[in-house]
Amino acid sequence: MHIWSRSAGIALGVLVDAVVGDPRRGHPVALFGRAAAALERRLYGDARPNGVAHVAICVGAAAGLGALASLATERVPGGSPTRLGSSTAGPGVVRAVAEVGLTAAATWAVLGGTTLAREGVHMAEALEAKDIEAARKRLPHLCGRDPRTLEAPELARATVESLAENTSDAVVAPLFWGVIAGVPGLLAYRAVNTLDAMVGHRSPRYERFGWAAARLDDVANYVPARITGLLAVMAAPDSGRALRVLRRDGHRHPSPNAGRCEAAFAGALDVTLGGVNVYGSRVEHRPEMGEGPRPEVRDIRRAVRLTRTVSLAAAAIAVLAPALWPRRARRSPAPGA
Repeated sequence: MHIWSRSAGIALGVLVDAVVGDPRRGHPVALFGRAAAALERRLYGDARPNGVAHVAICVGAAAGLGALASLATERVPGGSPTRLGSSTAGPGVVRAVAEVGLTAAATWAVLGGTTLAREGVHMAEALEAKDIEAARKRLPHLCGRDPRTLEAPELARATVESLAENTSDAVVAPLFWGVIAGVPGLLAYRAVNTLDAMVGHRSPRYERFGWAAARLDDVANYVPARITGLLAVMAAPDSGRALRVLRRDGHRHPSPNAGRCEAAFAGALDVTLGGVNVYGSRVEHRPEMGEGPRPEVRDIRRAVRLTRTVSLAAAAIAVLAPALWPRRARRSPAPGA
């Protein structure tokens, strides 16, 4: 796939996500989740090799589908290439449209930034109206915590922390892998992240079976999480404070990646995140990150704005970065020159 087609496709996919968001029914990620769950029922065993096989098949299928689709667009008849001197110009119009359309569709399918921000706004509206029950019912759209006993301050903290972490998972990471590996990278990353959400959490059932999904997700998000943290620092009103909190507290989180995002958001918003989280029967004590007060309801909208700013910056980088690669290649001397 030509680099400029990748840039144009990513840009179009980001635009579609901004306008449409996620569909209510028939989302490709939901279809993948159902297929992964069906495969889990066949492969499940309380052992790591079973989980490795599950991840390999699911992620391999997603990446393979992306590779086959990309190959198909390259074989679309596009007319004879146009030659400018000794350089060959881009593909024909039909082929170019197919490449851009495929990348746009894959980008839209794996992005979740618009829906993430909307969920944050819904939580803000419910808590601003002092409708605690509505906010509790809404929280599972953002994270897996048990909301039944949470009051407004803890609901606000959960929302801000979820916005921080998911800005990386739903926006920065898929765009990063789309730039690096095109359509196969987009689909493979979303498969990895979806499997982590399904089986990568700590529980008696998934302690061993979900090990591979959790570790692969850690690897896939290592660089994107740090990019998210740096973008949040750059977008902060006080970048110095945000960078200080990120450097001091980012490594304290039990996740090697989520802590970077949450610490950067804590510093950017001047709040303190972390504390006791309840996931069903499991209780986790997370270290505190930040220097300010605990999040309040009013901080949710500030976190939504930060999420949107970081997402927009990441999209701009994802669109521009591939477009610069050919120029750099042209400047490089030919082998043996």
